[in-house]
Amino acid sequence: MIKRIKGMYDLLPPQSHLWRRIEATFFDVAGRYGFETAATPIVERSELFARSIGEATDIIEKEMYTFPDRRGRALSLRPEGTASMVRAYIENKVANVDPVAKWVYGGPMYRYERPQKGRNRQFFQLGAEVFGVPDARQDAELIAMAMAFFEALEVEGLSLELNSLGDPDERRSYRDKLVNYLTVHKDALCADCLRRLDTNPMRVLDCKIDACRAIAQDAPLMLDHLGDETRRHFDDVCSTLTDLGVAFTVNRRIVRGLDYYNRTAFEIKASALGAQDAVGGGGRYDSLIKELGGPPTPAVGFALGVERLVLLLENQVVATPQLDFYFIPMGEAAQAEAVKQAALLRAAGACGEVDFSGRRLKHLFARAESRRARTALILGENELAKRQVVVRNLTTKEQHEILLDDLCLETLE
Repeated sequence: MIKRIKGMYDLLPPQSHLWRRIEATFFDVAGRYGFETAATPIVERSELFARSIGEATDIIEKEMYTFPDRRGRALSLRPEGTASMVRAYIENKVANVDPVAKWVYGGPMYRYERPQKGRNRQFFQLGAEVFGVPDARQDAELIAMAMAFFEALEVEGLSLELNSLGDPDERRSYRDKLVNYLTVHKDALCADCLRRLDTNPMRVLDCKIDACRAIAQDAPLMLDHLGDETRRHFDDVCSTLTDLGVAFTVNRRIVRGLDYYNRTAFEIKASALGAQDAVGGGGRYDSLIKELGGPPTPAVGFALGVERLVLLLENQVVATPQLDFYFIPMGEAAQAEAVKQAALLRAAGACGEVDFSGRRLKHLFARAESRRARTALILGENELAKRQVVVRNLTTKEQHEILLDDLCLETLE
């Protein structure tokens, strides 16, 4: 027997009903904020992620699924969605039509890491990106949209944490101060943080190792080194969220795992998930479009992890989608007629299924009820000879016969 690859998974009913509800809710909420749906390929050129995410990140160094194609070009399964959305924005010259674009997307991402609860090598993300708007109120409204999505799903126990990562010049000045501080304590840092000290020192503040966390407690923080304009931007984000009634706390140690972020950074956490408590996050990335060859364009976005959201909602009962009818034909001639009648009902807007199993009637009624059908349509040899069908209400158990020519959506009520 061939088994699935480690870190991948099968999505089957009834869990798939919960997934579809999550997706539908996300796109519905986003639509109310004026977002449109976009989609990009699962496979991209590897350099897209190396240039956008950062060569010194764990994703690029350890986690990407990268392989050569037949012409020797390095391709990668996408490890996140923003870089692909930016590439699509640039390549399709969207800014020539309207520099402002508001896109939402969903799909699988891939990272080679140790599988654990709520964390797989193939994982599904829902995301949103806004291109062309520099205003802090856009950051706040985007965050409010993410929180409105969770509220629509009735997810409880969430917290929103907010920070500012400054602008590039401020980051460079702050980086020197942080490196000086960490160098004094380098003997106590873990191996990963020793490497980050030279490549991406801000990531040390996000390390989960106890010794590194203790050192980070007294480290200088970016929020204390903001310029006047960046500070004003952060204050505007906070005040707008307050005006919108969105509760948050300022977490001065949020750094995010990707190099392209500047200014606003945020995470949405769920205490019920334990140590791996982040269910979403994002922020502003004003320089990424220019760095990838596009026009200077401000941008802000976020992504949400569906697997962790499913863990939070797994106790919710999501019913199987209801059927209007369940056709039970007995015999080949009845099956042929049932197929034609079912096609007419579906064309009229009904949802239903034809059973071809030939099992006993008792079992078929049980399956019709398990499929949440409102009505069973029974067609045997006698009924077919009279051009009639038995219509059985599966709630009241009442039934009657009607002519096949009269069978329509209204007769299923």
